Amino acid sequence: MRSLAVWRQGWLVAGFAGLVLFSGGARADAAADWLDRATNAAKQQNYSGVYVYHHGEHVEVLRVLHRTDANGEQAKIEVMDGTSRQFLRINNDVYCQLPDGKHVQLERNALRRFFPDLLPAQPASLLDFYEAKLGGIERVAGRSCQVVTLAPRDGYRYAYNLWLDKRTGLPLKVRVVNDNGSVISMFVFSEIQIGKAPDIRNDMAGKIIQKTHSDKPVVSTWSVTPPPGYEQVQDAVRSLPGKRAPVTHLVFSDGLSVLSMFVEPVDPQVQSLHGLSAEGAIGIYAREIDGYIVTTLGEVPNMALIETGNSATRK
Repeated sequence: MRSLAVWRQGWLVAGFAGLVLFSGGARADAAADWLDRATNAAKQQNYSGVYVYHHGEHVEVLRVLHRTDANGEQAKIEVMDGTSRQFLRINNDVYCQLPDGKHVQLERNALRRFFPDLLPAQPASLLDFYEAKLGGIERVAGRSCQVVTLAPRDGYRYAYNLWLDKRTGLPLKVRVVNDNGSVISMFVFSEIQIGKAPDIRNDMAGKIIQKTHSDKPVVSTWSVTPPPGYEQVQDAVRSLPGKRAPVTHLVFSDGLSVLSMFVEPVDPQVQSLHGLSAEGAIGIYAREIDGYIVTTLGEVPNMALIETGNSATRK
């Protein structure tokens, strides 16, 4: 279980009312338009609120502040319970304040997105692998929302249900559902204010900055074939808590679903994971190859983890 905790730390997304008004093609176009609205709202609207993140048996309460001005985009996320954590995003850089209160990790050109900004910049790219469907009208945090479902076209990703604010398009609730209909994870606002620019204070000024990985380009010695629709979006060498040697970290995404691969030399003094396991909502698949442990993990079906992990070979 110690290894599971290490990977978890290192790896830090219906109804029928109104459908009779649309043909099948018009419904799909309308759903795609809502996805565009949601993407733009998450990046361009000023908002602040409190949301709950359910993942497996874990529940976290977080506060988010987001503003867009002449200097670009800023977002601050504070974890309100458990270990003190906060994240500050300034345009493409993400700062993470560590629990000791003195050190801050910096990830430049970060891929990490925070709810409600979960959709890619071009959501139409998802439609080759998800079918977008309009649902009914429901209320979240006291606001009327349009429900949109992204149903997977294959077994390599889960379904996503989105509740989008009717007035602005901002996602107020997102639910990830497996093929059995069970909820894997969920984000939902309990309170939200949209339109007023919040004051975002930089509590990380003056602290010791640590980069999460080297800025130098990585020449990967591993070849990986991810599932259809997934593309490699990051290749880095990272130092992770509990690991003696740096770990190669590859990230693959279809724009919504994300899976990570970590590659490290076998450490005979540490009991390694093998086969399938899980940590909360995160599935994990590990195998040993040529003296290395290859660990693939993410909120994706086991088939995606296994096929990706089994495809890894040394160049």
